[in-house]
Amino acid sequence: MTEQTTRSALTRRAAVAGLFAAPSLALPNAAVRAGDSVAVPDGRAATPGSVAAPRVAFSCIATPQAVAGPYYFDPKLSRLDVTEGHPGVPLRIRLVVIDTASCQPLTGARIDIWHARADGFYSGYRGQGDNHKIDTTGGTFMRGTQETDAQGEARFHTVYPGWYIGRTPHIHFKVFTDQRNVLTAQMYFPDALSQYLFGNVDAYRRKRPRDTFNVNDSLALMDNSHGGFCDIREQADHYLATLILGVDRSATAWADDAWPPPGMTSESMARHAGAVAIVPGVPRSLQKEFD
Repeated sequence: MTEQTTRSALTRRAAVAGLFAAPSLALPNAAVRAGDSVAVPDGRAATPGSVAAPRVAFSCIATPQAVAGPYYFDPKLSRLDVTEGHPGVPLRIRLVVIDTASCQPLTGARIDIWHARADGFYSGYRGQGDNHKIDTTGGTFMRGTQETDAQGEARFHTVYPGWYIGRTPHIHFKVFTDQRNVLTAQMYFPDALSQYLFGNVDAYRRKRPRDTFNVNDSLALMDNSHGGFCDIREQADHYLATLILGVDRSATAWADDAWPPPGMTSESMARHAGAVAIVPGVPRSLQKEFD
C-alpha cells in the first residue's frame, strides 16, 4: 500500500468515525453487526463483543441485495405510520442510509417498506394463507414511503411482522436515488424474540406452528454478512429496530421477479432438516426444539 493510499484510507476511516460519533447517529454496541470494524483506544481491531464504548467506526460496506418477492407494489403513500390501525406489537424502524463511495449520509433517498401484518398476510393480494383463500386486494396496510433527512435517516411506525409458511419474519425495503432502485433488501429479527412475541401476543397466535426460522430460511441464509439483521431494543411502549444501509449509488437492484436470486445454489435452497435451536450460544440439548 502506498503512502498516499494509506493516508486516503485513514482519512476515510476518520470521517466515518466522526459521522457515527454524532449524537443523532451514535448507536449502541448491539448495532455493530458481524464483520463490522470497530476502533479501540490502542488502535487494534476488535470484535463487537469486546468493545464497551458506544461510538464505533463502521466500514462502508454495501448492504447485500435480496429479492423483492411477489408482494411489492407502490401505493404512493408517503407516511410515517403504515399500520392503518391493524394490531400487533408496536415497532419503530430507523434506517440510516450511507453512500458507500463517500461514507457520508445519503440525503433525499426514497425508501419504500412493506411487510406482512401480525397474522402473516400482505396487503393488496389474493391467494394468501394456509389454504390460499385470503384476499386483501385493495388494501395498503404495512406499506409506506419516506425520504432520508440530512443525516441519512428515515423512520417508520409499524408493528412487528408476522410469519407465513416458508419464511422467517422479515421486512422488505427498497432504496431509490435519482429515481433509480439501487437496493432491494430485507430486514431480519432475532428468532428468540419473534418466538416469544408470537407465543404471547394474541394478534400473532396461529393454529399452525411456525415452520421457518432464520437458521433455515433460504433467503436469510444468503445474507452471509448479516447486513440485514437489525439491532433491536426494547423501549417503554415499543421496540426500536435500527439498520444501517450501505448503498452503492451506481448499483442496480435485482429485478422484482428475480428467482432464484443471483448466487443462490441448489444447496442453499435446501432447508435444514429436523428441529432447530433458536437461542444463540446455548446447546441445543438445553433448548426447546422447534420442528
